[in-house]
Amino acid sequence: MALELESVLVSLGTRVERCHGRIEGGNVVDPVEIYTSPHVLEYPYARSTGPVIGAFLTGLRDGKFIGITGHGGRVIVPPTEYDPETGEETSGVVDVGPAGVIETWSWVGSPRDDAPLPTPFAWALIRLDGADTALLHVIDAPSIDAVASGKRVVAEFLAPEARQGCMQDIRCFVLEEGA
Repeated sequence: MALELESVLVSLGTRVERCHGRIEGGNVVDPVEIYTSPHVLEYPYARSTGPVIGAFLTGLRDGKFIGITGHGGRVIVPPTEYDPETGEETSGVVDVGPAGVIETWSWVGSPRDDAPLPTPFAWALIRLDGADTALLHVIDAPSIDAVASGKRVVAEFLAPEARQGCMQDIRCFVLEEGA
């Protein structure tokens, strides 16, 4: 039976490892076999974005930002269906940005191959004009000395024909001229 199971598992791409088990008094006790199998974590389904996130992504495709009104008139960007502080439903789409203020940031001096920019850049929380919450994105800046909390930045979108209605439609933020 074990040999049949092993041949089935091997045919499925499972690796069979023989282990000695526990050792007591220099003798192998309870020898075991460990069956391992490659596992890929994935989410092989599509999700509808709904009216709120869908409006935000459509706005990005069109080269603009939208927020949503939450409790007490707060404008939330990116928009959510429920106010993160109260859990109440949000309503009322609001145009915001495309410029804003750096709230906090972190410099990436040696970008990895999968980084959003091939040259050094900053990850930043950016509060867009008209918003009460911040959006996480990258700033393409000439040096670490050019970036500071409180400085103004403006979004740089991909060319209209390259936009797909996703966060990558924003290539990056750049320092606002004269700021």
